[in-house]
Amino acid sequence: MNYLFTSESVSEGHPDKIADQISDAILDNFLAQDPACHVACETLVTTGQVVVAGEVKSDNAYVDLQSVVRRTIKHIGYNKSDYMFDYQSCGVLTCIHEQSSDIDCGVSREKQEEQGAGDQGMMFGYACNETSSFMPITLAIAHALMEELANIRHNELHLMPYLRPDAKSQVTVEYSADHKPLRIDTIVLSTQHDADVSLEKIREDIINILIPRVRKKDNKFNQLFKGDYKLFVNPTGRFEIGGPHGDTGLTGRKIIVDTYGGRGAHGGGAFSGKDPSKVDRSAAYATRHIAKNLVAAGVADEILVQVAYAIGIAQPVSLFVNTFGTAHIDKSDAEIAQIVQQIFDLRPYAIEQRLKLRNPIYEETARNGHMGHDPKTIEKTLLDSHGNKYQRQVELFTWEKLDYIDKIKQAFGL
Repeated sequence: MNYLFTSESVSEGHPDKIADQISDAILDNFLAQDPACHVACETLVTTGQVVVAGEVKSDNAYVDLQSVVRRTIKHIGYNKSDYMFDYQSCGVLTCIHEQSSDIDCGVSREKQEEQGAGDQGMMFGYACNETSSFMPITLAIAHALMEELANIRHNELHLMPYLRPDAKSQVTVEYSADHKPLRIDTIVLSTQHDADVSLEKIREDIINILIPRVRKKDNKFNQLFKGDYKLFVNPTGRFEIGGPHGDTGLTGRKIIVDTYGGRGAHGGGAFSGKDPSKVDRSAAYATRHIAKNLVAAGVADEILVQVAYAIGIAQPVSLFVNTFGTAHIDKSDAEIAQIVQQIFDLRPYAIEQRLKLRNPIYEETARNGHMGHDPKTIEKTLLDSHGNKYQRQVELFTWEKLDYIDKIKQAFGL
């Protein structure tokens, strides 16, 4: 019997995503000055106010938190007092203190490769062959709607001049009984807007401007637009009040948007604002890297990888693999997990080195999900200890590289 599955995404101007981007921008600016720093930074945003709190351990880094916060908010697009939250006039309260020595003694080691995990917990990575990015197609389309809406707002605002930064999308796809995506059943899209635009105009532009652009992004997206589908645009009728004025935002409150849109599993730990000694983040990236390369190598059509740690201990306490009965090799999931352990070193320091995680690469992850992006190198603007801007070249989304396919094929005899 066919069934429906749904995923959602949110824009960079959603209040929770504002908080994520601020936390990661602060992390990036600490890492740029001190790659060995430890950071756990949380952010709250509400009407006219930003609160930054957390723990930092650094020997030499100084970050002008006010400047980083305001630059991040400006980049997102909160630049008008009408929004009741803008980068120039919002208050910024910072409550940063030193990291607990009890945690640090479990993480820091004389031999770097023996670095302990920054916390206990379990982390999951997932991949499937529904899209070229090896992501679930429901989430991929939901992200694409938000990415293209942001692109229009930043670069072609004349097309939809009423757009404001806050927005959400939701995509429901009908699947066959054997789990193949068949068609889009429902799209929900809510976008914040100026006061002088009608709902009919917004709906018309979504249909005629936004959705055609998303369909062109990927032929697999386009193939799912078969016949009629239900489209709900701003279902309440108005969305003028939005952003932190409409809803308080907190770091780490969109963990399913950040990962796989409800597919696979999630260990519960948020990513943003955490340096890579926190395995909530680094191990989630590592397991995504493993799952994606396994699917790309042809081991299975769909794979979930779980790893778990004890705080202060380098080696994981467990590794689990689930292929959901889609494996193309004559091995059990337990046997696949044993081989994976031989290919990938999952100690925290090894993950940091393999994926180059001690670099200022995180603000970009806090928009449109942490998984499924193309790895790329960019010139990034950062602030030095005096608040001056400078450029640095960084490599983003290293965990999305398909750089272990040959090793996996060799190990599995593919």
